[in-house]
Amino acid sequence: MSETLIHNACIRTMDPTAPVADWVLLRDGKVAALGQGVPPDVPRKIDAGGRLVLPGFQDAHIHLLSGGIDLATAAYLYDASSEDELIAALRAHAAAKPGLPIVLGSGWQAGVFGDHNLTARVLDRAVSDRPLLVYDSSFHNACLNSLALQMAGVQDMADPPNGHVVRDAAGRATGMLHEEVIPVVAALLPDLTDADRMAGLNAAQAHANQHGITGVLDARINEMEARIYARGEAMGALTLRVAGTALVTEADTPDSAVTRLIALRAAHPGPDFHVHSAKFFMDGVYENRTAATLQPFADAEGGIAACMFGADETKALMTALDAARFAIHVHVIGDAAARRAIEGLEAARAANGPWPAQHQLAHLQLVDPGDFTRLQGLATANVQPLWARFEPPYSDPSLAMIGPARWPDTYAFRRMLDAGADWCLSSDWPVSTLNPFEIIETAITRQKRMDDDPETPFGADEALTIEECVQGYTVNAARACWRDHFTGMLRVGFSADLIVLDRDIFACPATEISATRVLLTLFKGAEVWRADDW
Repeated sequence: MSETLIHNACIRTMDPTAPVADWVLLRDGKVAALGQGVPPDVPRKIDAGGRLVLPGFQDAHIHLLSGGIDLATAAYLYDASSEDELIAALRAHAAAKPGLPIVLGSGWQAGVFGDHNLTARVLDRAVSDRPLLVYDSSFHNACLNSLALQMAGVQDMADPPNGHVVRDAAGRATGMLHEEVIPVVAALLPDLTDADRMAGLNAAQAHANQHGITGVLDARINEMEARIYARGEAMGALTLRVAGTALVTEADTPDSAVTRLIALRAAHPGPDFHVHSAKFFMDGVYENRTAATLQPFADAEGGIAACMFGADETKALMTALDAARFAIHVHVIGDAAARRAIEGLEAARAANGPWPAQHQLAHLQLVDPGDFTRLQGLATANVQPLWARFEPPYSDPSLAMIGPARWPDTYAFRRMLDAGADWCLSSDWPVSTLNPFEIIETAITRQKRMDDDPETPFGADEALTIEECVQGYTVNAARACWRDHFTGMLRVGFSADLIVLDRDIFACPATEISATRVLLTLFKGAEVWRADDW
């Protein structure tokens, strides 16, 4: 029997039946007792020094493995603000990774680069003797150098459904790729090894644990991701729990999707890695003009994008997967995509009846106000509040396409919750930071950190409270991952997943929450992160 006592603590259990305590006893990976006053005497004690203790946070929309693989193998391009800076970062990375058969990069910003100025010829300045593939910060756009274009045969490639090869006036591929053509091309280029991917998994877990995360929902998995997570589980190497959302594509039929997902679920039942949901990309992103909207884009170029699944197809797929008892997890950016997903889920409920599925609509950048009330009892609003702020030049393209008249309906989280929607908070890392405290601060302030010269708040009346944010990262996120019966709060019998923070985020000014540091993270009662100075 292994026991640890954490005492002299300010514990918020997130359990409404016993919301506070000042000590917690952990035994064999579970919460054995909580209380106030004199704690039991056990040999191993951790004095929290009066600090805030919370259940471990859970990120219910993250690309954990791909983000970790980026950490381990890809050039960091998020801060590149010019062509020269991009080239320099890629050259340095290529020199530092001479053994990789392909040079990778991720994070170029759509407000700086795009179809007009990022091409194979530009990337050839950085690397010309190895194939090069660089993703933007949303991972909905990518660009190749000339060698990669040639190796993958992109010049003669037809656009697949929901994918686009950008071409110049003469019909030549420029190197830029949009949406679903990216995985098609990537599969034709040299691949990483499973050793690279395991290194990525380890890097991702360490990064998440450092920020207090003890559970995730990986929002897009295929065979490769399932294989690596399963290997980590078999090795006892997982330092957090993983739920998986298996990708469904436009090429699927109800039979093919259900058959594939049932096989994945049977192969990966948990407890630490389980497949529980079906992932749909109902549209793309504003930055490449693939966000599906009810009205034409408001900028000078105009136009309108369609949903990636037809109305009848959506209803048939969602009804079949719901009947097979999968949660439905849908990427929706534009208001047309949100409505299409809602209509699909309503059809599934009408056919199969309600059940505690925890269907989720992720992102919800623009939603028609008439659809807010339709979320109640139907789908969790799985939101990424970090994006709900003015952040020029990165936020400029999407806000211009939405138009100022519709800005009040953009990231309208307050109205969604007030209309009765369930909610959870998440990061979509590596699209943006996975640091929950930066995300929580923006959810409350609707602007960048004070140290980053913030603009005026974006839709300040759509702000969330600190209590809603913490609930969205604990109890509600655990429910979204189908593990709220043993995680998400500190309760006797629940998993001993908890974090100790350097400040009380319920009491400090909202503008200081982003500076919060996690001093200790326990997963199943075992230490998976401890700050050097604590």
